[in-house]
Amino acid sequence: MTKKFISLLLFIAPFISTAQEKGLDEKINDWFEPITAKWEGIVFWLVPGTGVPLVVFLLVFGAVFFTFYFKLINIRRFGLAINVVRGKYDEVEGHGAEKAELNIVDGDIVDTIRDESKEGEVTHFQALATAVSGTVGLGNIAGVALAISIGGPGATFWMVMAGLLSMSTKFVECTLGVKYRDVGPDGTVYGGPMYYLTKGMAERGYKNLGKVLAVLFAILCVGASFGGGNAVQSNQAAEQLASLMGMQGGHSGTIIGVGIAIVVGFVIIGGIKRIASVTEKVVPFMAVIYILACLVVMFAHASYIDDAIALIFREAFSPSAGLGGFFGVLITGFRRAVFSNEAGAGSAAIAHSAVKTKYPASEGIVSLLEPFIDTVVICTMTALVIIFYNSDGMFVYGGDGSGNVIINGVAVGGVNLTSMAFEAVIPWFPYVLTLAVVLFAISTMISWSYYGLQSWKFLFGRSKLADITYKLLFIAFIIIGAAASMKAVFDFSDAMILALVFPNMIGLLFLFPIVRSELIRYLKAIKVKLTVIK
Repeated sequence: MTKKFISLLLFIAPFISTAQEKGLDEKINDWFEPITAKWEGIVFWLVPGTGVPLVVFLLVFGAVFFTFYFKLINIRRFGLAINVVRGKYDEVEGHGAEKAELNIVDGDIVDTIRDESKEGEVTHFQALATAVSGTVGLGNIAGVALAISIGGPGATFWMVMAGLLSMSTKFVECTLGVKYRDVGPDGTVYGGPMYYLTKGMAERGYKNLGKVLAVLFAILCVGASFGGGNAVQSNQAAEQLASLMGMQGGHSGTIIGVGIAIVVGFVIIGGIKRIASVTEKVVPFMAVIYILACLVVMFAHASYIDDAIALIFREAFSPSAGLGGFFGVLITGFRRAVFSNEAGAGSAAIAHSAVKTKYPASEGIVSLLEPFIDTVVICTMTALVIIFYNSDGMFVYGGDGSGNVIINGVAVGGVNLTSMAFEAVIPWFPYVLTLAVVLFAISTMISWSYYGLQSWKFLFGRSKLADITYKLLFIAFIIIGAAASMKAVFDFSDAMILALVFPNMIGLLFLFPIVRSELIRYLKAIKVKLTVIK
């Protein structure tokens, strides 16, 4: 017996030694980081002689083109969007509205613009509140901190510009999402770029190109759901939980990731609607709490607001040394804006496709408000909170280049930096922020599991096997995200989400005339002047 025990110890000794040298978190990161680096290099291919990634050129060109083609629809139709949300034109839509019941997959929460319950529709205001609560999350909390850490205050300016321009892009893609959706025999809606690229491009005479773009988008969307919709969420939730509870060691991220995976798994595999419905109700409340906390910090630094805004403008065009220059700050701002509001990536159109309406453009009009609220307003609030915190030179912008800044000799980044900025004014807020981060993370994971599942089913069919296979892979990435480093996870997620821009934006540049026709039809129905596009 003793010999067997000694033999067993000798057998497991190398594993014990290895575990002491490297924890599970570091081992997972060592595997994940090289994959991230290769994929990032492909997606962020630099246009020769410019130092600017091709994907940024495509994103900016598309957003600017749509903004001017639709005669500044993001500004001139802002009032109309508010009136639609207020329910001013509900009667017009209701009289001719399709009566087919449009339901989402059981157990999944999607930030749809309207309630698709069998009882009927909710008001536009209620629907927009639900949609915004789905987009307000870690992109606004951790993503903004990452942008400020790397690009300095100037990145805020370019986030705002990206948010304003992307309002037009979101209008186009969400209109097309409703226009070309599929409705299954059971009333389940299947929509998004996969469908408008296939059907819309075929209508325009580019059937084969449309199929290629649709398949490419679906593949990339599955990857994006594993990255930005999953790994980033678990990574930052794990960071905040570990920080609050004082967890250290090489396995803390993995352990927390397993816990989050179990919770999310119950929802997306078991379809436990009770947990899902609680999350859906609590997340909007947490979003309001977060915004109120931002306002408290802003009022506490009211005398510094003008200086902070001046700093943002100055650094946008003349960034401090070591921050990568003008294009470096611009790219950082656009990357974080797209991650936050998803405009141009096309993912939001998957959710918006489930709306009940006779007029696809009505959904596009409402959707253009989301980048404004999410990026222009809330991301700017977060940025100001962090800039206020650093008003006395607490840290040097640019940090260690990996998204962390050095505060009192310790590397701090992402959600932890935002938490410290709040704590300086509201000492107890990190506890609330931790709860908000976890709820935002879980809510976003559930929503993105729907996006990814729709793309997976487009590729592999709508079978139960396809369903369960995707969900198991999705759960695995929760653990990977929680264990890997912040830089590796954000780099991978940025690359996956921005890769969606290629097939989606190419399709939008072919299909925008259809959106014009739909906009005219809707404006005629509600008897609004058509000068916006004539």
